[in-house]
Amino acid sequence: MEQYKQEFIEFMVESDVLKFGDFTLKSGRKSPFFMNAGAYVTGRQLKRLGEYYARAIHDNFSLDFDVVFGPAYKGIPISVATAIAFDELYGKEVRYCSDRKEVKDHGADKGNMLGYELKDGDRVVMVEDVTTSGKSIDETYPKLMAAAKVEVKGLVVSLNRMEVGKGGTYTAQHEIQERYGFPVASIVSMAEVVDHLYSREIAGRVVIDDGLKARIDDYYARYGAKEA
Repeated sequence: MEQYKQEFIEFMVESDVLKFGDFTLKSGRKSPFFMNAGAYVTGRQLKRLGEYYARAIHDNFSLDFDVVFGPAYKGIPISVATAIAFDELYGKEVRYCSDRKEVKDHGADKGNMLGYELKDGDRVVMVEDVTTSGKSIDETYPKLMAAAKVEVKGLVVSLNRMEVGKGGTYTAQHEIQERYGFPVASIVSMAEVVDHLYSREIAGRVVIDDGLKARIDDYYARYGAKEA
């Protein structure tokens, strides 16, 4: 596993973004882990987050794009931080754009988009915190395509939860790829998280011990899914 991926896993734990315990998801599933990107609240955290996204985009889609698009709301700071990181890490200036939940009906920037005004021919990489069911992409992708005739190069999320999607067989990430025709990548997968954190101390404590590892294994025996 690449060094930046290992650092990102520990960064999620240290930032209290990735938690382990007992959680009830929107789907009703009882999960032994939960990720909340809204817990990135400091300038230093957002700077590092943007750098991890930029590296993942570079590794998966190279530098062949113009715009970073982040669906509202959590995707907005991710897209801004990622655009900044591309300038700092690769010397490449990219634009950021996000959708609005409520259409703005006044001012020079009225409409349903925030930031850069998309134009025909723009090459776009989408960024999200996590994709569990693909619902947010189903909501924002039509807005993106209605704004201009853009080419979506792909989608990058922080964490691939590796859970069965709405179709009941494959992961939500794979379902998005099949539905929209663009690739989906993640900074890390849950399998990589477990592999790195199992029996490892972070800030003086073992994050995933034998008991938690067994619960995670049970969860994936029930809700895990194939990528293809």
